[in-house]
Amino acid sequence: MTDTRPPRRMAYFGFPGIGGPHRVYSELREQLRHWGTEVRWLALGPGPHAIMERPQWAHEHEFGVVVASDTPDEGRQARILLDHLEHDSYDGVFVNVLGDRVQTNIVRYLDKTIRRIMIVHSVTIGTYAAAHSIRDHVHATVGVSPRIRDDLVCRLHFPPSRTHAIANAFDGAAFPSVRKDHDGPLRLLSLGRLEDSSKGILWLPQILRQVRDIPLSLTIAGDGPDRDALHRAFAGDMDRVRFVGAVLPQTVPELMAQHDVFLFPSRYEGFGITLVEALASGCVPVASRLRGVTDFIVDTGSTGFLFPVGEVRMAAKFLRELAEDRGLLARMSAAGRASAFSRFQTETMAAAYAEVIDDVMTRPASIAPVLRREDWRMPKGLRRGWRTALPAPSKDRLRGLRERILSA
Repeated sequence: MTDTRPPRRMAYFGFPGIGGPHRVYSELREQLRHWGTEVRWLALGPGPHAIMERPQWAHEHEFGVVVASDTPDEGRQARILLDHLEHDSYDGVFVNVLGDRVQTNIVRYLDKTIRRIMIVHSVTIGTYAAAHSIRDHVHATVGVSPRIRDDLVCRLHFPPSRTHAIANAFDGAAFPSVRKDHDGPLRLLSLGRLEDSSKGILWLPQILRQVRDIPLSLTIAGDGPDRDALHRAFAGDMDRVRFVGAVLPQTVPELMAQHDVFLFPSRYEGFGITLVEALASGCVPVASRLRGVTDFIVDTGSTGFLFPVGEVRMAAKFLRELAEDRGLLARMSAAGRASAFSRFQTETMAAAYAEVIDDVMTRPASIAPVLRREDWRMPKGLRRGWRTALPAPSKDRLRGLRERILSA
């Protein structure tokens, strides 16, 4: 489908990286052109400016810009951002909640002609508080999983007619059909940010200790603040573990296709695009059960296995089943690939976003009055509160308990 109307211009708040929000942007940028919408990334401040000066991001400069690159002052950043959006004639913006708190708050001050679409990527209490603080200043909200959409509507009273669930997606062309042999030692893969507070990576050594009698190997791809702690936790098991560091998105399909099982022990997630990519690669997920997130992606027992958050013994039990029954592994691999290609392709995601864009452009809902830029301030949901003072281990326990209760 091609839109013959003059192209619309949308700003996507954020800057290039390897996380979920930028993956959404990359796919939308390519696909929404077919619906007559140009999407440009727009970042803010000295930090993003320094990152975008790195050679690996040189190819992205034609698709976006960093503004207010010379000042950390939030008030001045806000004024420069408002001027840029109005001067460059943007029709609308995508705001990624808490990607940057100035960009999140800016929707309360935008010119009334600029449409606002909020995207919520996470299920944390802080993210929801921030989303609630700008709820009445956006024309539509997208949760990247059914869980997020349901939480926003049922718990935070977002208007159902303007609150959507649009799943993140993958580029099917990047995942060609591969012949995978499932003989030999079981090949496990963990891919993502090496951070225990959200990703639960320090459970990986505990899982492996439960299956010491099974021939297997574990590849750990990614980097993050808990890399050294993870190294130490694997003491005595390093002969079965290989750290490969951060990997570029374009190398993910080949990496996943080289493995049998994708281990995903997260404490919480907003979506989990790597789960979808694992399915598309025929790499069978063994993942934490997160209500409305992983159980939306993985059909446990058919396309993979789900275990309660932190239940390392159950995760190990599933690994044992797959190691001992290679026919089951092959059937799950094929079923997962079919599921990914039928449910999570980029064309489907882009079509859903195009419908939301068309709706807010042609039939904009009434929203709260625009605030004066002279009165710039952060609302309660964007201020640093008591949650930021909690020690990381306390946050981890609370989040894990919360997810186990919700997913029971």
